[in-house]
Amino acid sequence: MPTAHNRGDLAETSGSDAVQSGPTALRLLVGAQLRRLREASGISREDAGYAIRGSHSKIGRMEGGRTSFKPRDVADLLTLYGVAEEAERQAVLALAAQANAPAWWQDLRDAVPDWFEAYLGLEQDAAVIRTHEVQLVPGLLQTEDYARAVIARGQGGEAAARQERRLEVRMRRQKILAPPAPRKLWAVLDEAVLHRHVGSREIMRAQLEHLDRMAAASHITVQVVPFTAGSTIGGVGPVTILRFAEAGLGDVVYLEQLAGAHYLTKDSEVLPYQQLMDELGVCAEPASATPAILRRAIDAL
Repeated sequence: MPTAHNRGDLAETSGSDAVQSGPTALRLLVGAQLRRLREASGISREDAGYAIRGSHSKIGRMEGGRTSFKPRDVADLLTLYGVAEEAERQAVLALAAQANAPAWWQDLRDAVPDWFEAYLGLEQDAAVIRTHEVQLVPGLLQTEDYARAVIARGQGGEAAARQERRLEVRMRRQKILAPPAPRKLWAVLDEAVLHRHVGSREIMRAQLEHLDRMAAASHITVQVVPFTAGSTIGGVGPVTILRFAEAGLGDVVYLEQLAGAHYLTKDSEVLPYQQLMDELGVCAEPASATPAILRRAIDAL
């Protein structure tokens, strides 16, 4: 079973290799700060929206970190909320400016579904990523050939050039696991993932060998839920929980569907999935057993 020490290592986000805040996390931080200031001043979203020549829904998008920030809008809101101290104003305005930085996938936007853009930003800015997969190796741990086969199977009607651009997005995502500030990844896989053939036998062998190498890294933990564990705990599909280094940001749960995704941020919604991941970690074989499990799967090919 995973020990408290294992979980503590993955939960630790401070230190010399701390992840720097990216645009998505900064938008969430700025939005949360604007919401706190508005609520403290007793101003409704409708009145705040009117003050910046917008609507209450625009204020909702700003406070939820779901849109970029116009400097004039932020400045006007700070004035409306009674923030007169210049140092405080400049601090919020500076964060808002940094949050407007272009996304790393800007040149590949045509290969990224609208509903997936938010996840790419959150994944980039997360310090710890916990994921549970029941069918496929997680995208962050896929080899190029395995990923190409997955994309070809799921997007068979697309032109080859478009599929290659989707592949490039997936490969670029994996840079977050590389130095100088690699994210901590904890992946719990159903044993079926290791035996479900994707592509040729050679592709599967290379994928399992790659998974073995990645699992040996100090910042990556891979566990396998064996067939003998019985039915899947909770009866759920893939789940990803993203944790951020910033104290003002809570965990985000990502649930992907066939043509969309759900993002859960409320504590009451996130808690059951945190408990689920903890249960899966206990139900799975310990990380120390993963190399032997992978070797058996490789030998069975």
